[in-house]
This record gives sequence, C-alpha cells and structure tokens, in this order.
Amino acid sequence: MKSRETLIRLRKFDVDEKRQKVASIEAMIDDFKAMADDLDRQVLSEQQRAGIDDVNHYAYPPFAKAAVQRRDNLMISISDLDVKLDAANDELQEAMKALKNIEILEERDMARNQMKQSRDEQAILDEFSQNMSRLVIR
Repeated sequence: MKSRETLIRLRKFDVDEKRQKVASIEAMIDDFKAMADDLDRQVLSEQQRAGIDDVNHYAYPPFAKAAVQRRDNLMISISDLDVKLDAANDELQEAMKALKNIEILEERDMARNQMKQSRDEQAILDEFSQNMSRLVIR
C-alpha cells in the first residue's frame, strides 16, 4: 500500500513535469510568433520608407533583408517547436494515463478494504446479537 502511494506521488510529479514542459514549449512558440509579427511590421515599415517592396531590387533596404531572414529563421524554429510540442503532448497523455491506471487500482483496493471492514464489522455485530439473544433466552 505504501509503495503504491509513493508510485502515485511519483506519477503526479511526472505529469506535472510534463505539463510544465508543454507550457514552456507553448510559451516559446507564442514568443517566437510575436517576434515574427514584430519583424513583419518592421519589414513593412522599412519597405514603405524606402518605397521598394521587391526583395530582388538592388536598392531594397538591407535592414529589411536581414529582418526577413530573421523572421524566416523564427518560422523554422516555430515549426521545429511544433513537432516537439506534439511529442511533449503525447508524453503528457501517456503520463496521465499511467497515473490514472494507478489511481484506479488504489481506489479499487480501498473499496475492497472498505467492504472487508464492513463485513468484519457486520460479523462482529451479528455475533454480538446472537450472544445477546442467547443471554436473553436463558
């Protein structure tokens, strides 16, 4: 019984750890998306300032080219993080399933012990009742 309680605590810790990992990856994705959006605005602003929006034009602003490259790199990173997020979510689901299975076993054992205790108590009461009826009859 004690070892199962320890196992439940361990599984809960594992689930919490996996949740934190998922949350961390989601936060990174959100941050990268915000940075990419900011770079898009900067590129648009620079293109409007220069009056050139053709990336291949010889006078296209170098800052805009660099910002586009950084944005593209962020988008690649977001794609990589999406794959990691899917894997982390799968790990979280597995950890939650393992925890649930152990909790179900624990609940079943507790119910079984409770039934046994109720039967034992009832047996004691029945025996007491029989003894009392014997005393009254005599």
